[in-house]
Amino acid sequence: MKIIVFGATGGVGRHVVNQALQAGYEVTAFVRDLTKLQIENDHLHVVRGDATNAEEVSAAIADHDAIVSCLGSNKMVAKSTQLEEMTQHIVAGMEAHHVKRIVYTASAGINNELPGVGGKMVMKMLQNVLTDHRHAVDLIQAHKDLQYTIVRPLGLTNDDYTGEYREAKEGVPENARNIPRADVAHFILKALDDDTYIGESVGIAQ
Repeated sequence: MKIIVFGATGGVGRHVVNQALQAGYEVTAFVRDLTKLQIENDHLHVVRGDATNAEEVSAAIADHDAIVSCLGSNKMVAKSTQLEEMTQHIVAGMEAHHVKRIVYTASAGINNELPGVGGKMVMKMLQNVLTDHRHAVDLIQAHKDLQYTIVRPLGLTNDDYTGEYREAKEGVPENARNIPRADVAHFILKALDDDTYIGESVGIAQ
């Protein structure tokens, strides 16, 4: 399978690139800064581009089998439509080049699903970025011909890969708080290889 990873130099995206290469994928990393991806592999193609540029995104998507989005917003907690706009460019590129499969990495909380007082506090604090992710997901789901999987990880850590985590298609795993970025990458590739995840939104955590 030939995949393109948007957000390839981010915490999750970098793990996706590494694990996909180890699994034998042909990988294109779409990056803004070439110096931030210090990986060399015969099956890795690096494309310099800006995800806010529709033409660059569309050109990069050509000739791929699937899209992985690990994009984040550089607006932090400020109100923004950056994720929605970048996703709009990805979806348009997919339509132009007849690519159907996408795994989009959002965040737990986009469905107002974090339980308890602590969950409500987190969703309030991250309200703007969660809203931006929610609008991006709405955009993807509105295109009925896309074969999507939405990933909703809980708090991301830099702990080592475990390969052991829990999944919930409704809400989030019970009594869960965190998940290593490397495990999120593992799930992304697992979802790509398993058609039962098509059309699903999955909360993941340890």
